[in-house]
Amino acid sequence: MSEPSLVLLPPPRRVERLDGVLRADAPEAEARIEPGAVPHREGYRLLVSPDRVEILAHDPAGARYGAMTLRQLARQAGAAGIPCVRIEDHPEIARRGVMLDVSRDRVPSMETLEALCELLAEWKFNEVQLYMEHTFAYSRHRDVWEHASPFTGDEIRRLDAFCRERFLELVPNQNSLGHMERWLRLPRYAPLAEAPEGFEYPWGGRHEGPHSLSPTDPRTLDLLRELYDELLPNFTSARFNVGLDETWDLGQGKSREACARRGVAGVYVDFLRAVHREVEARGRSMQFWGDVILNHPERIGELPEGITALEWGYEADHPFEEEGPRFASAGVPFYVCPGTSTWNAIAGRAQNAIANIRAAAASAARHGAEGLLVTDWGDNGHWQPLPASYAGLAQAAASAWAGPRADDLDLRRALDAHAFGDAAGVTAGAALDLANAYLDTGVTLKNATVLARMLLFPRRPMTHPDFARLTAEGLDRAEARIADAAGALPDARMAIPDAAVVSEELALASAMLRHACKLGRARLASTGESVESIARVEARSLASELREIAGRYRRAWLRRSRPGGLQDSAGRLDSLVALYEAG
Repeated sequence: MSEPSLVLLPPPRRVERLDGVLRADAPEAEARIEPGAVPHREGYRLLVSPDRVEILAHDPAGARYGAMTLRQLARQAGAAGIPCVRIEDHPEIARRGVMLDVSRDRVPSMETLEALCELLAEWKFNEVQLYMEHTFAYSRHRDVWEHASPFTGDEIRRLDAFCRERFLELVPNQNSLGHMERWLRLPRYAPLAEAPEGFEYPWGGRHEGPHSLSPTDPRTLDLLRELYDELLPNFTSARFNVGLDETWDLGQGKSREACARRGVAGVYVDFLRAVHREVEARGRSMQFWGDVILNHPERIGELPEGITALEWGYEADHPFEEEGPRFASAGVPFYVCPGTSTWNAIAGRAQNAIANIRAAAASAARHGAEGLLVTDWGDNGHWQPLPASYAGLAQAAASAWAGPRADDLDLRRALDAHAFGDAAGVTAGAALDLANAYLDTGVTLKNATVLARMLLFPRRPMTHPDFARLTAEGLDRAEARIADAAGALPDARMAIPDAAVVSEELALASAMLRHACKLGRARLASTGESVESIARVEARSLASELREIAGRYRRAWLRRSRPGGLQDSAGRLDSLVALYEAG
């Protein structure tokens, strides 16, 4: 758009600026559905002239998307008046989704979810998933969820209707094999575990305790049938994500003999097909995470018809170009699934997220992916606040809808306009600077930042690969950027209902990151390998500061999230305080 004061999210395909502005007394917008005139699904044409606003659309979704573009024009125009424009637009990728982790401690309130879904709908997403392990209130399994503040059936039906009105499809998501620790650690479910005492990771190291359901135990399918029968009727979507990812323990426990006979891939595919039959019997089409089958690409052709693979990867250099064609050549529909890069990072890894999402979208276009599903995980206590995810969500909205055009998006201006409502143009820059401060340490890790890991794993020696390259100079640089970002926040002029919450969340993230810098310097200066070896005076100071941060963390959590999971999440900070005090 030629007018520099305007930025649209996602960026439209064609924009022509016309003379003048819309008259204040012009009639309400007129919308018409004419598939013959607008041939692309979800496409629209928006005309704003001095005397009228007209939206011509392929379908009702297209009409709404035209109205959302008009909303964004109006938001930025202010008293100057909505500029006269002609816009033609339609999406590059058919399915444009967001998956929110609501199982790693943080279960959002209904108000938080509805406000976020309103935002996602404006950004032209059309699919939302809530990743569940134990956070649905299954009637016969109270012992699993009683301390988690789970979603009830009534709440899911309410959210489903809310989303449907905004052309968002709320897709059920219940993991059905791996990541079932919170079930299997209870005596009632322990007999279903594949490896109840733990297992060895493929990359080395050991996981203590159970992880996956046993695919060879017939009681596993009995449990899944019961869960599906209670969960699925609350959703109107015909899709269902059953998970089945990261089954590292497969073959190390109950299925060892079966895997020796049929191979790990054979056991996995047989179980997948059994789950698929259950999903189809309930009138749904099945989605599943594609990581396990990609380790056995020769078995992709055995996947049942009507299944959709979710190809996930969260680093800037993830090989989407290698993996997507494996599904495409086998005729298996698939989504690309990049991430917001916020988990294990506190404020995020914005540079990585943007590159990861752009690469996924480009690969999706080249290889005919059905969708792009951007994931927002909550590993290790879901420490990141919601605003840390906006950059990745906005980039995904732009890249999934606009393709390569989104590479030129001014993300800071788009976020200030359409996420933070900041007339001062401050908040987005501060959030992005916090999310890139990890780069100043000189240490980059996969799936995390060194600053978050400093707080999460304080017992790891400084010779550990996570920390071995860390320097005091790098920590100084990172802390300076964090301080500058936090110092800018008081100048923000956000016109959104949760402005005060956003300000506190970003300030809290900056405090946690700065604390990690201080801890890193103290550990580098110490002659010992553990946190307990930090000089006593410094340890007391760190303990006092972190105790205050933990109190702020608890208060901020309850502004958006339910109490279930809070103690587990904040308890990680409390444990570090205890280590300081033990020194």
